[in-house]
Amino acid sequence: MALLDRVPRHLFSQRGWGLLAAGAVSLLAAQIMGRRDLLSLSVLLIVLPLVALAGIRLVRPRFQVYREFNPTPVETSAPTTVRLAVARSGAGGGRAIMEEKLPPKFGQSPAFRFPARSATGGTSRYEYHLRSSRRGQYLIGPVTAEFTDPFGLSLHRQAIDDGDILTVTPAAVDLPVTGLAGARGNDGITATRIRANPSDDDVMTREYRPGDPMRRVHWAATARHGELMVRQEESVTTPEATVILDQRFVAFPASSGSGHGGTAARDSDDVVSSTFEWAVVAAISVCTHLAERNYALRLLDPRGEPAFLRSPSAPEPETEEYTGASGLQSIAESLAAIHLSGAHHGVRERHGAREGSAAREHGSQDSGPDVFDDYLMDKLSAHRMRGPIIALLGRISTAEAKALAPAAGYGANAFAIMVCDRPADSEEALEALRRGGWRAVAVQASVPVPVAWSHFDEGGAAPATAAADVRRGAGVGR
Repeated sequence: MALLDRVPRHLFSQRGWGLLAAGAVSLLAAQIMGRRDLLSLSVLLIVLPLVALAGIRLVRPRFQVYREFNPTPVETSAPTTVRLAVARSGAGGGRAIMEEKLPPKFGQSPAFRFPARSATGGTSRYEYHLRSSRRGQYLIGPVTAEFTDPFGLSLHRQAIDDGDILTVTPAAVDLPVTGLAGARGNDGITATRIRANPSDDDVMTREYRPGDPMRRVHWAATARHGELMVRQEESVTTPEATVILDQRFVAFPASSGSGHGGTAARDSDDVVSSTFEWAVVAAISVCTHLAERNYALRLLDPRGEPAFLRSPSAPEPETEEYTGASGLQSIAESLAAIHLSGAHHGVRERHGAREGSAAREHGSQDSGPDVFDDYLMDKLSAHRMRGPIIALLGRISTAEAKALAPAAGYGANAFAIMVCDRPADSEEALEALRRGGWRAVAVQASVPVPVAWSHFDEGGAAPATAAADVRRGAGVGR
């Protein structure tokens, strides 16, 4: 039996290999002893496993696999339940050993028997749990089945479905309340009056409608018009916040290896960047913080293009404006597999020859004039003073900071967080942003996102906190 344990099992079972071995021995004995009965037995013992092997490969059982994740997408470090339903769709019977193929980071692949003991209506149902500490998109599956013939002599393993993609989004962290937009309240809402006529008495009035409370009657306008007039309702406008998410390779120090889940097709081709992962968590946290305060969100990259134009997991890559819970969910999914873009990404044809000459002059398209240039300024100008501008940046040069500085004039307030390995080296860039009207801070990736965000607290406590973090070596630069 120890010898049988060493033979490959992808063709025959131990029983099949045993029959082949017995057939070989019988054939040898028939040759030596000259016995026809032994020759007939040896042929039977050898042919039977071969016939079983051919039969199981020619007559392949067919299955249907249904897979669902709950919840989907799922946040990092949160569990998701995978439910499988497997049903035989073709002729055939017998049992099979099945295995759900998982990426290595999820551990051992679960195996199960088909049909299950609790199978109903020809469908077997299975359930297991997954948890990922990294964002990304992961191929879960396919289910592989190992079939055997009715005699248990031969084996055949094949995939019976294509698998499904599990999207793992970054988890938001709670941020402290800050003064986001000057005169707007902490909920982000401001009220405007509807002006219908130039008269001071009429700018806030309209005719009485059944059901209007009498306390809203405007008596001066009523006397002048000769009919009941009531004060006009306030019109609540939805504020807008613009988030600029830096995702350039040159802005974030990186090393080779898998920095996050990546995509299902290339699970290990992306790069590690703790600073960029910090920026991704900051982005979903800031967007959640703003969405909870009724802000409409607009996300751009440093070129003024939609922030998720190159994200493999973006449901709508060309979208840059998001509202409500569905918009926030779309942002989270888009951030799931977003990665650093190198110098070869994002070349805009509208720059033409000017961009080519700029790339030669500056050595990289990422540091050329297409970053923080007029295209971005035009995008910000189109939504001038509708809300705050938040820039989540990597390591930027002083020249890039000077190019970005005027953008503060297009927002009710402007906030910039730079995440880099050495915040002290970014002091000149920070100063250039502050002179332009930005409230800016530089932090290390070891600093919690809420600590960096609290730097913008108008109450005055945050700067002291940031300074204390510097003394402790937490890496906040002011």
